[in-house]
Amino acid sequence: MARFELKLPKMGESVAEATVTNWLKDVGDTIEADEAVLEIATDKVDSEVPSEVDGVLVEKMFEADDVVQVGQTIAIIETDGDGGTPDNDTSSDEITSPAPETATTIEKEIEKVSETTQPAIESNGDRFYSPLVKNIASQEGISQSELDALVGTGKDGRVTKNDILDYLKNRTSTTKTKQEVTEATSKIQSQPAIQTPEKPKTPVSVNGGDEIIEMSRMGKLIAHHMVESVQTSAHVQSFIEADVTNIWNWRNKVKNDFQKREGEKLTFTPIFMEAVAKAIKDFPMINISVDGDTIIKRKNINLGMAAALADGNLIVPVIKNADQLNLVGMSKAVNDLASRARENKLKPDEIQGGTYTVTNVGTFGSIMGTPIINQPQVAILALGAIRKVPAVIETPDGDFIGIRYKMFLSHSYDHRVVNGALGGQFVKAVKDYLESWDVNREI
Repeated sequence: MARFELKLPKMGESVAEATVTNWLKDVGDTIEADEAVLEIATDKVDSEVPSEVDGVLVEKMFEADDVVQVGQTIAIIETDGDGGTPDNDTSSDEITSPAPETATTIEKEIEKVSETTQPAIESNGDRFYSPLVKNIASQEGISQSELDALVGTGKDGRVTKNDILDYLKNRTSTTKTKQEVTEATSKIQSQPAIQTPEKPKTPVSVNGGDEIIEMSRMGKLIAHHMVESVQTSAHVQSFIEADVTNIWNWRNKVKNDFQKREGEKLTFTPIFMEAVAKAIKDFPMINISVDGDTIIKRKNINLGMAAALADGNLIVPVIKNADQLNLVGMSKAVNDLASRARENKLKPDEIQGGTYTVTNVGTFGSIMGTPIINQPQVAILALGAIRKVPAVIETPDGDFIGIRYKMFLSHSYDHRVVNGALGGQFVKAVKDYLESWDVNREI
């Protein structure tokens, strides 16, 4: 018999951990390859973890509500033959579970080997390390990358004995991985230490007839992200009204034929998404992210589309390379993502990598809104309800009052990097694309 370690798979570039929500299999249950073993939840989406092999579940490494890091072993599956995937190669035909004493001995030997095989610290480029600094780094298990990240106070930025000793004192945990330590050190070096006094919580009175409702897991995550976004970005809004009469009439003319031919409904959303993608190409500095004091200008235009779930929460599936889709392709992408979002069938990758977000507050009857930016993006557009209103119509023969279909566009943007001119020009470009719609357009 062989033992296979089922690990938490990578679920997107920004997802580092997940919460175990439910075990679908118990110890002793037979499992087939590709069969779901447990359910997990990230701050983006709920998902299942399937088995990669046939076998029997012999051990659960985590319980429900435990947080698991990507790459950690979450279960042990016993398989027939040598189908397991142990970490190290072995010449034996079968890998068996060692006795506890043997396992402990092996772990100690591995630790010794790890200690003795610590790569030697070397001076490189403009960084020179004295033998004393190298010795301290070697004894304390400081990697080359950690040492290279240190800011030296010596001549020409050289790392001194005091620099490395101060660094060791500031280590928050000896159990952190090298990558986590490096990230923590970089943050300490780039940001001044600011002690913010804790604000006292305002007591909430509860009366006898009040109902206490526990927030859902997703509700807690959304609340955390909303507060974090407001604390991160300087939110500013620009509002503009667009006349979408031509779009309204054109859609009514073609929607039935479109559904018969494509088997898809033609909604307003893909039309608006197309206009947004065009405006982003005109103003690419809206399609950016902020990383400390640097700006990341995104190459791809990946539009997030806020979709309402049955429980009232929102999720944001992403239309990748939206500027490369025609209206038929955009319609299919919008309908597919919205449908699977409501059924909780989105894949983790489908809610990752967004560069700009659009939310339709008009779905709930709102004529405008002030949406909160979806970090790490720098802007978000809210689409208000389309209303039939009286409006002044200008013609070469004079002005007159007519009935038009209009809507408000609300643009929230990060005023740290997007000034009022850019924020206003972008949303006006969206308006112009919508108002110049060709009523004779073929689809």
